[in-house]
Amino acid sequence: MTVHFAAARSATHSPLARAFARRAIARAANDNGNPDADGRNEALLQASLRHFAKHGLAAAAEARTRAEEAFFAGDRESYDWWLGICRTLDRRMAEEISRRKQG
Repeated sequence: MTVHFAAARSATHSPLARAFARRAIARAANDNGNPDADGRNEALLQASLRHFAKHGLAAAAEARTRAEEAFFAGDRESYDWWLGICRTLDRRMAEEISRRKQG
């Protein structure tokens, strides 16, 4: 019985290897948005992380409560700040607050 050697196919020339290869992502996604010139987004992110570290999973609800308190007190700047923290932690909750306050 004779033994024949069959060399392995090159992965670069193999139709199956090309079909199963993952395509490279053309461009990386960046969800940071457009930071303001004064770096407010960076400060908001840092404050959101500190708030989350302090309150854990209830951080978004706590931020919502503080935003509502500021809204009813007439403090627009604090309202925007707490709404931004809430939006960073839970976008849907923040959108619900915005809709209720506008309507």
